[in-house]
Amino acid sequence: QVQLVESGGGLVQAGGSLRLSCAASGRTFSRYTMGWFRQAPGKEREFVAGIGSSGVVTKYADSVKGRFTISRDNAKNTVYLQMNSLKPEDTAVYYCASPNGPLAVARSTYANSYAYWGQGTQVTVSS
Repeated sequence: QVQLVESGGGLVQAGGSLRLSCAASGRTFSRYTMGWFRQAPGKEREFVAGIGSSGVVTKYADSVKGRFTISRDNAKNTVYLQMNSLKPEDTAVYYCASPNGPLAVARSTYANSYAYWGQGTQVTVSS
């Protein structure tokens, strides 16, 4: 059974930083693209960042480009999201996700490409 567990969320002031982690278990982590999504109250879930299985190829939403960095440590079965220069509009529940099979990073922006989701971690940015 694939499990994804996010951690690292919290309350931070605008301009601050947080690092989210997502620990995966249940299969060979290093074979799969991973994604981060977020959902704010009253809004649809939106793509934040994706990373290929080797960690070389990444993709970002325009809204976070230059501020957020996705990375992974395949030895630790963990994917990270470093968030800098946080803004109040970044406030949301952040989810990591993993597909059922091979997924090109270029297609990692689509939520329906993913079969497995974590429970989410709350990020709140105060102004």
